[in-house]
Amino acid sequence: MSETDHHDHDETAEPITDEVHDNSWSANLEKPKYADDPELAVRDALVAIDHTTPGNHVNLVTHGDLGHPEEFLYDPIEREYGLDPEYVEQCGCGGHVTRVRVA
Repeated sequence: MSETDHHDHDETAEPITDEVHDNSWSANLEKPKYADDPELAVRDALVAIDHTTPGNHVNLVTHGDLGHPEEFLYDPIEREYGLDPEYVEQCGCGGHVTRVRVA
């Protein structure tokens, strides 16, 4: 990604992470503040991807009230990074896990 293509996704008042993860990890987008705010979930998911080093993946765990992540999350990830999100499973609590492998 060139400097001109890079977007600053660190707009969230309380960021999902402030460290760069040089391993595979999970981002908790299942907190109550995400239940009715798919835009916040997308923004924080993009921040999580930005904070994952190439060769690793991040599991994006989204709130069940938002519905299947394909409906609101996949297009922004594909558009922004050209990455293919992979649906993993629905959690017992109703949330959804999407894996994004960072190239």
